[in-house]
Amino acid sequence: MQEPRVDLAKLTFGVLTIVLLILSSLWILRPFLGATIWAAMLVVATWPALLWFEARLWNRRGPAVLVMVLILLLLFVLPLTMAITTIAANADDVIAWVKELTREGPLLLPDWVAQLPFVGPKLATAWNELVASGVSGVEAKVTPYARQVTSWLVSQLGVVGALSVQFVLTVAIAGVMYAGGEEAANWMRRFGRRLGGVRGEDAIVLAGKAIRGVAMGVGVTAIVQAVIGGIGLAIAGIPFASLLTAVMFMLCIVQVGPTLVLAPATIWMFWNGSTGWGIFLAVWTLVVGTMDNFIRPMLIKRGADLPLLLIFAGVIGGLLGFGLVGIFVGPVILAVAYTLIDAWLEDKDVDGMPVVAVPATAPIVVPVAPVEATRPPA
Repeated sequence: MQEPRVDLAKLTFGVLTIVLLILSSLWILRPFLGATIWAAMLVVATWPALLWFEARLWNRRGPAVLVMVLILLLLFVLPLTMAITTIAANADDVIAWVKELTREGPLLLPDWVAQLPFVGPKLATAWNELVASGVSGVEAKVTPYARQVTSWLVSQLGVVGALSVQFVLTVAIAGVMYAGGEEAANWMRRFGRRLGGVRGEDAIVLAGKAIRGVAMGVGVTAIVQAVIGGIGLAIAGIPFASLLTAVMFMLCIVQVGPTLVLAPATIWMFWNGSTGWGIFLAVWTLVVGTMDNFIRPMLIKRGADLPLLLIFAGVIGGLLGFGLVGIFVGPVILAVAYTLIDAWLEDKDVDGMPVVAVPATAPIVVPVAPVEATRPPA
């Protein structure tokens, strides 16, 4: 019987058409891809919270979605409002401090700065030259950079505006996903099953668990570090403690850590002669700056049963490769790849024999199917 002939041209043009449709769709949706990815990560990570609110709001999805959208808006608006309020409330103090500094000239460096290894003598020499030049010398050195600083601030205001629009778009898309989350989840599971059968569906489920675990690890750790760090700043009497707490939260979210805020605050305490509070804040900084090494892996491991090295590589590598959204994308990609490879290694070989791990020193034996014993002829 003659085998049916494969129409190579038809197959080729069909594949090209599909690829063209996919690329065209991605190009059209390109302005919304970033917000869509962020919205999907937020929805997957906070889906249990939505169900919790829905169960307490008469089992109605609409009010629960409204509550979740308001919470997401507050997560962005509240830190920004705190920062603006703190700056506005202390604007007079900042202006008075700048005027006093301009009138009296630069302050003298403490003696311990000159004793710092490598950089201490250079810092002391540069600062002494600045002090010797007086107020006019300071103005002469600062004036050339004033225009650059002004242009940089204007550009940053534009970036902040773009980020605000992007976040509002993310919240809007997240609200739509909250409303129809079950249908989207079923569609993704059917897509995974269509691609790889049961293994593909399991990979989709594991991807959701990885997103939730990373979100729990990164988000909860950032909140804990920022709150504890802010408490330390308030106890030590650091000004603008609420603003610095919001900054620490943002830095913890992007995996920089709270040390960039706590360390300068510690140096400022020593600068003002508060040695006791400086030592207290230094110890507080050491504790808060290292606690994420224990809290984050534990929370991520609880949400997704994956190797800690894989999670760490996914978070750091994703952040370096894809930016902030890579914190979630990196572990998801590695989790799916790890699951598929592990499932492939556990599958049976072509002869139906299970693949059994053997020690490295054991000889390689080719499995042979058992042969039924036959009786010799009488």
